[in-house]
Amino acid sequence: MKVERDLPTREAHDLLDMVTDIADKELGPRAAEFEERGRFPRQVFRLLGEVGLLTLPFGEDVGGGGQPYTVYLQVLEEIAARWAAVAVGMSVHTLSCHPVAGFGTEAQRAELLPRMLGGEALGAYSLSETHAGSDPGALRASAAQTPQGWTARGTKAWVTHGGQADFYTVFLRTSSDARRGVSCFHVEADTAGLVAGTPERKMGLRSSSTAEMRFENALIPRDRLVGAPGQGLQIALSALDAGRLGIAAVAVGIAQAALSYALAYARERQTFGRAIIEHQGVGFLLADMAAKTEAARATYVAAARRKDNGQPYTRQASVAKLIATDTAMAVTTDAVQVLGGAGYVLDHPVERFMREAKVTQIFEGTNQIQRLVISRQLADPAR
Repeated sequence: MKVERDLPTREAHDLLDMVTDIADKELGPRAAEFEERGRFPRQVFRLLGEVGLLTLPFGEDVGGGGQPYTVYLQVLEEIAARWAAVAVGMSVHTLSCHPVAGFGTEAQRAELLPRMLGGEALGAYSLSETHAGSDPGALRASAAQTPQGWTARGTKAWVTHGGQADFYTVFLRTSSDARRGVSCFHVEADTAGLVAGTPERKMGLRSSSTAEMRFENALIPRDRLVGAPGQGLQIALSALDAGRLGIAAVAVGIAQAALSYALAYARERQTFGRAIIEHQGVGFLLADMAAKTEAARATYVAAARRKDNGQPYTRQASVAKLIATDTAMAVTTDAVQVLGGAGYVLDHPVERFMREAKVTQIFEGTNQIQRLVISRQLADPAR
């Protein structure tokens, strides 16, 4: 099912055509096997870097592709429709590059960004801890300044690309100050004392490694502090709205994949002498799936347009994340229903889409947190 896209330029249409071609040839055919075996697709990220897809949302002044977020997010959606774990990884990598691109020194940008944006170095974003998932102010993992640099101790949880990344963007407590006690660091994967835990055994996104990362007196060089000491939460929060839009786009991609597969099945499968889509019960179900998916797409594109225009978009990002991820869960569940018993077996991908959709309601801020953000802004629009 081809998606009718709202794109600003002919160049953007050409870009989406290229992405669709790569996704169809290089991603879609591999996804099921890699997911079943839990294999991490490192070479895929190198390919995305080589063709320039990891540079898209960054400014040309730092070596980026200079594409608006409305375009970048629709690229993510196309990739997610073929392989959600890769799209999530691309979004996380973008989040991991943001601090150096937006807050790093000229020397840090010149040294680090070419490898990061070119796909040679894959990133991981290390903010959460087991007791501080939705409350980053409660972080306990810490770094103490020494003559040699910073010595880090503690554990970060739920790290996407944990144990596979080449660098980690890490937020560590550097003082007891409640508001300005967290700092941001760029940590290379081969840093002595940085240890990856056993990868989590997950319901979905099995080809995406998720693991704890332990800092056992890890020495971080002085020049790997990003921004000023105590600026960490500001840096982290500055990227979260954009990260939520990334997950919204991924969720819509999953929903679109489920809708497309269920629609093709319903056109072919026959009962009582006609295709099941011609039975009103199934046809209306598919209509609702299509309406929800189109509405979710329009919601994240509208929020991204505000970002591109330099307008505040915190509430709109939370709305998009909430709507898109709830939509993905509903549409994938309905896709399983359209296929009936066939939807419950591994021969068809809709059961995988359903498992993948669930986590989109949880990471980058649970949907309960999104409702909290929205309600607080409704109560006090100046927030």
